[in-house]
Amino acid sequence: MKYCVRCGNQLKEGDVFCPECGAKINGAGSEGSGTPSGKDMAPPHVQTPGDSELRSKMAAGLFGVFLGGFGVHNFYLGYTGKGIAQACLTGIGLLLSCCTGGLSIVMIAAAGIWGLIEGILILCGQIRTDGKGSPLRD
Repeated sequence: MKYCVRCGNQLKEGDVFCPECGAKINGAGSEGSGTPSGKDMAPPHVQTPGDSELRSKMAAGLFGVFLGGFGVHNFYLGYTGKGIAQACLTGIGLLLSCCTGGLSIVMIAAAGIWGLIEGILILCGQIRTDGKGSPLRD
């Protein structure tokens, strides 16, 4: 088993950079040793956020439970595509409610149940990262 020498995170076979802190793994594929220098850090597009930049698991979960049908929790976490899909599903369902009864109720209910389930999964710790791959803070 391999661990990052900088943060102690468990590594997978073949990792070149630590997914937790961005440190380059010395001799990628073998166990790292020594302290990483600036040139051994991940490329500039890989960001390692501080605690103040991490999204709240509690806020995301509550958004999912109470406003999940509108995709608010997905927008908050940076999953914009899923958020738009949920918002469109609810919006189209609301627009169709004046013309059709059954189809609109199914669409609105589907979006609401989808959001509720995702909110519960976030609160239970099954969804652990935001859209950028950063861990959610407690």
